Amino acid sequence: MSYSKEDILNMAKEENVRFVRLQFTDLLGTIKNVEIPVSQLKKAVDNKMMFDGSSIEGYVRIEESDMYLYPDLDTWVIFPWVAEDRIARLICDIYMPDGTPFAGDPRGILKRNLKEAEEMGFTSMMVGPEPEFFLFKTDEKGNPTTELNDQGGYFDLSPMDLGENCRREIVLTLEEMGFEVEASHHEVAPGQHEIDFKYEDAIKAADQIQTFKLVVKTIAREHGLHATFMPKPLFGVNGSGMHCHQSLFINDENAFYDESDELGLSKTARHYMAGVLKHARAFAAITNPTVNSYKRLVPGYEAPCYVAWSGSNRSPMIRIPASRGLSTRVEVRNPDPAANPYLALSVMLKAGLDGIKNETKLPAPIDRNIYVMSEEERIEEGIPSLPSNLKEALNELIRSEVITSALGDHALAYFYELKEIEWDMFRTQVHQWERDQYMTLY
Repeated sequence: MSYSKEDILNMAKEENVRFVRLQFTDLLGTIKNVEIPVSQLKKAVDNKMMFDGSSIEGYVRIEESDMYLYPDLDTWVIFPWVAEDRIARLICDIYMPDGTPFAGDPRGILKRNLKEAEEMGFTSMMVGPEPEFFLFKTDEKGNPTTELNDQGGYFDLSPMDLGENCRREIVLTLEEMGFEVEASHHEVAPGQHEIDFKYEDAIKAADQIQTFKLVVKTIAREHGLHATFMPKPLFGVNGSGMHCHQSLFINDENAFYDESDELGLSKTARHYMAGVLKHARAFAAITNPTVNSYKRLVPGYEAPCYVAWSGSNRSPMIRIPASRGLSTRVEVRNPDPAANPYLALSVMLKAGLDGIKNETKLPAPIDRNIYVMSEEERIEEGIPSLPSNLKEALNELIRSEVITSALGDHALAYFYELKEIEWDMFRTQVHQWERDQYMTLY
């Protein structure tokens, strides 16, 4: 829905809203907010609310800290889980005091890359995300444990799926907040769940991913559970992915569809996929941004480790779902839910656009199970692997002019620095596995 300033002020009054959260996202994908009393709402919708940007990860230095929150009025929603002293939220873009967009705002970065697509004739990028999550029990203090709340498997029902009631309430809450939920089910691993919502334009899809995470964590806590979007919380079971279905549109027409093609894919779709495959190793640091992300990207757990595509096979990185016409799309399967959705969509879009610009040739599809192929067979077929750890991914990122330009100098510098620190902390830490392996052996 589209709202005016007057609409929002009137709804706040009619619904007895007492506080408004002005939300935005830091460079690492964490939701931040400035909460204001409703008496300050008019000031907020007039773009006059300031905050200290030097306190936010990847934003600015202390000597240039004043920044402005520009609410996107169409993101107005009232949180349904607060009955009294109601709380609403608006998602904001970040601007500098001189009225220019802040170069390190992830939402602004996605808008900039979408502008490039628009200049190439594509009016919208449509995205259908599939973020997965785990539910763990909490202890008497409310802290998360490593004890799962069920031992269910793919599509299981209660009593095996004890997260069913929690998941159902998440769905109802999302629908009350304007989501069109298409399906919800138990995933492959015990305690793992997926809720799919209808595709939207890229900005709204990224906003919805952030809202989805907030809702899932909030409702899980009300059920005495802890929800985590950590990519691989447990050894020996599947990790959590965030497959991103995506397509480009020209007005109301899907630019990825061509009924005359044997697979129903246009030249645009093929070049787009070729660009995504070409730059996959470079954008992995953004779509798979944590040390833990690379514990998921290993053979044997349904996560894509190899840079290839197929019309049906689920072992490559890109799959083409069966629907055609307006629903023709590519499913990029390597992203995980720890990714900043604005940055992840930015780099995938930039990679695809580069493929279209340069008419990059799409390699032949791989319709075999890549997991059972030997290394020699993969080399013979020309199938590269995704990076095996965060450091390798960062090295690939910094070498790519295309992907670094998607982020811009500011975001790249801060992101790279933060992730180098993360890798170094992991590299120098002594882990329990090492003690278990070596303490008595040596």
